[in-house]
Amino acid sequence: MDDLLKLVTPYVTRLCAPIAPADTADAVQESLLAVFRGLRGLRDPLACYAWVRAVTVREAVRVARRRTEETPADPEEIARLSDLLPADGAELTADVRDMLARLPVQHRTVLVLRELEGLDERAMAELLDIPEGTVKSRLSRARSSFRKVWTR
Repeated sequence: MDDLLKLVTPYVTRLCAPIAPADTADAVQESLLAVFRGLRGLRDPLACYAWVRAVTVREAVRVARRRTEETPADPEEIARLSDLLPADGAELTADVRDMLARLPVQHRTVLVLRELEGLDERAMAELLDIPEGTVKSRLSRARSSFRKVWTR
């Protein structure tokens, strides 16, 4: 179990950081606990990463929603996540992460699933347990909001 958790922790962290930027550590911990508790229910070991993604997104959204007031991520905290930032353009990536942190959790979630995970609307709808039309509208609003924040 320890080996599995060590293997998935970087992936879980990569998903949690942009969805719950103010509470990344809590989101990672809650996600790993949920993975640990639910592992016996995993029927297909080949679907492990997809299952971990589903569990992680659910937990990260739950943790992010607990915060009553959303605040931008601390740039120093972002800088500490150097393993998540590419060597070239790291400054731009930190700016992007800061912009994401300013968006509502629903918008961050769909942007992360689309841009980091490459999921389509149907897969996101299944993962988030919402209608596909809702995913499309959230994604459109998220992109629009991101552009507005970016141009300021």
